[in-house]
Amino acid sequence: MKESFWTKLLFSFFAVGGIAFLGVIGFIFTAISGGLMFYTPLVVVLSVVIAIYVVLLIFNILSRKISRIVLLSIVGLSLLATAGYEIKAAYVSRLATVDDREVNLTLYEPFVENSKVVNLDEPADFHIDSNAPRLDGATALYPLYSAFVQSVYPVGKYDPYDYRNSQVLCTSTPEAYKRLIEGETDIIFVAAPSLAQQKHAKRKGVELKLTPIGREAFVFFVNKRNSVTGLAADQLKDIYAGKITNWKTVGGPSNRIRAFQRPEDSGSQTMLQKFMGDTPLMTPPQEDIADVMSGIIQQTSSYRNYKNALGYSFLFYASEMNQSGEITLLSIDGVKPDKKSIRSGQYPLATEFYAVTTRNDNPNIQPFLDWLQSSQGQELVEKTGYTSLK
Repeated sequence: MKESFWTKLLFSFFAVGGIAFLGVIGFIFTAISGGLMFYTPLVVVLSVVIAIYVVLLIFNILSRKISRIVLLSIVGLSLLATAGYEIKAAYVSRLATVDDREVNLTLYEPFVENSKVVNLDEPADFHIDSNAPRLDGATALYPLYSAFVQSVYPVGKYDPYDYRNSQVLCTSTPEAYKRLIEGETDIIFVAAPSLAQQKHAKRKGVELKLTPIGREAFVFFVNKRNSVTGLAADQLKDIYAGKITNWKTVGGPSNRIRAFQRPEDSGSQTMLQKFMGDTPLMTPPQEDIADVMSGIIQQTSSYRNYKNALGYSFLFYASEMNQSGEITLLSIDGVKPDKKSIRSGQYPLATEFYAVTTRNDNPNIQPFLDWLQSSQGQELVEKTGYTSLK
């Protein structure tokens, strides 16, 4: 009897070790595959449950009938949980999103037939024939600086995604600031830098020069099924501070507010932080993702069009580049965001955007910046869909 117990204990030790080893392999595989939200925890739970089940079998604690019931229950519950997760994931993937990565920038590429980029009514009075500045910037501003390129740059191929060969890229606001500070590009078209970007430049001994080239509205939006069409600025601050958590509080349906945010140092996130001022910003909804190179990281969710969601962006991007009939732009303090309210100063969240440079020996940079603020440059700002400086 004693020997039988120790034999069973030895079998249990090896069985649990084998299950644990397979569990670790499953954990790593699901983590790398992006399954941190569901499949990785499922692997852990199943490993523990199966280990306990096997030990009970080895020690003959479960009868044959009960062991079958337990096994079927484990398999059935696992399948039900997986089916439920996949159904929810399929539903979420069908929801409209407002996300930079969904815009096909080649639609606005300069010197390409049928491009959506706008043109001047007459030839530009400024041209760059050689030594053209390298450009980069925010997704929302690419159609604008692509129009600048088409007006004054030499005819050529300027693929916004070709990092190796193109002089005109579009990498996003955080990456564009990083590349400018590191000397990898000459001019970037972006919103004002975040505090972290300013500190990065200072550490590198780089002075950022901001040349305003137009004005834009920072906008908030909701799902079209939401009855709320406008909010006060103070209400928005309370929502993003976590003080107001239900749409019912601001005249909407009785639903929890899902207030999305954007990644740190993006133009829209920097604008939200400036809007909040001294009011603390709450922790945003987050998704866990796995990256082979950087390990497990957390990234702020892009805005998804849940019926209870609240998102934000810039007017041109939300209404033109990533146009969706599923969202409603909110009026702020009773003022709707449009060119008229931006130009008049009535819309409270209007802001300038910039061509940002550092010290550079390229002789074409300053004349180009001057031209951006000229009547022709500002004509392209208006034609693209933004608001000119004057």
